[in-house]
Amino acid sequence: MTNPANHRGGASRRSFLSAVGVAAAFPTVVPARALGRGGAAAPSERIGLGVIGYGPRCTYDLGPMLAQADVRCVAVSDVQARRRDAAKARVDKHYGDQNCAAIRDFRELLDRKDVDAVLIATGDRWHAHTSILAARAGKDVYSEKPCGLTIDLCRKLADVMNETGRVFQAGTQRRSVPNFQYAVNLARTGKLGKLKTVYATVYTPSIETAWLPTQPTPAKDVVDWDLWLGPAPWRPYNEAYVQGRWRGQYDFDSGARLLDWGAHTVDLCQWAADADATGPVSFEPSETKITAKYAGGIELVIDFLKEPFGDRGPRWITALGTCPVRFVGEDGWVETGDNGGVHVEPDGLKASLKDLPSGTPDSGLDVGGHARNWLDCIKTRAKPAANAEVMRNSHSACHAAAASWILGRKLEFDPASGTITNDEEADGLRTRPFRAKWKV
Repeated sequence: MTNPANHRGGASRRSFLSAVGVAAAFPTVVPARALGRGGAAAPSERIGLGVIGYGPRCTYDLGPMLAQADVRCVAVSDVQARRRDAAKARVDKHYGDQNCAAIRDFRELLDRKDVDAVLIATGDRWHAHTSILAARAGKDVYSEKPCGLTIDLCRKLADVMNETGRVFQAGTQRRSVPNFQYAVNLARTGKLGKLKTVYATVYTPSIETAWLPTQPTPAKDVVDWDLWLGPAPWRPYNEAYVQGRWRGQYDFDSGARLLDWGAHTVDLCQWAADADATGPVSFEPSETKITAKYAGGIELVIDFLKEPFGDRGPRWITALGTCPVRFVGEDGWVETGDNGGVHVEPDGLKASLKDLPSGTPDSGLDVGGHARNWLDCIKTRAKPAANAEVMRNSHSACHAAAASWILGRKLEFDPASGTITNDEEADGLRTRPFRAKWKV
């Protein structure tokens, strides 16, 4: 794709050729696909996509992006040979050729001139660092969540996106899903009355610090262990890490696993509370929840649920699916989840809503609309639904909540500066040490 940010005020190649009469002098038969007919985008209008990290989540994210007529995936990168080979095979099969490059070191992908934008779906430890390096390389970014392991990294990421003018979309795709949008709209338009409490669900927090047993380190071309670790502290290789056993490990994961769901559910509560530009000012943990409060008086309850996806207890409507949220006002409340349905009470309020979504299977898990929003914004240079500022504030709220749980005490938080103001030890959790060679 011709990057609008790099060609302001310049003539396009097509207009230049027309002006000098080249097209008239050399009549050529051009395939319809190259001109953009038959549903395909012309090459000059296509977004060149690079993929960094091809794990289980990326296998889902990539499908809707490949389906877009104005996207061409030109390169994939992964530190594991098995995964990068699988990614290349999938992309080549989709296009019916062998043109997708398979790259071990993502920095080589960022150097490519045919890559306009990147999908980042590495492990959590890499999200912020890769996003920042991509933006500095002139690429627009779609990053899976959690987008940063700490408050400071999330703020740094947002600052870099602003400084470089890149288009950033966090993978909190529920912002682009109709039933969640509908529930948020009820809260924001006053149909529930004055908003009192917003409820977000998360896994019961946990932290693991013990290393797995040491195993022989594979050859770099098989698994580049040093690059897999990236900014995280060094530790010996164990195959289970690269197969997904890194989850829950403090060095590799974020926020005591609170952000696994909280990056979605707290984000939706922020949106419903009209708090995208700020965040709660206090967090107080208990055995089953963390209670936070906004400066305006709205309460945020972060409710712990058992894994896997399942024991919601009597507090939640199980039929609505995973990642449920609830918004409660003086005149009524609404709850929704990943199954697509919306539950509203009281009956009088429900009766007044003629377009209440009834739910469709897996509707809440569809990333297609979220990806399309990002791609459209790449072309217009507008801010996507889950832009860097939105991400910074909702992720920071999750990290501050996790700090309160880790230390077991009430914390006061300044959303503007991203600092914990009443507890020096807790404020130290705003950052963590990373390996010096990956300093960003």
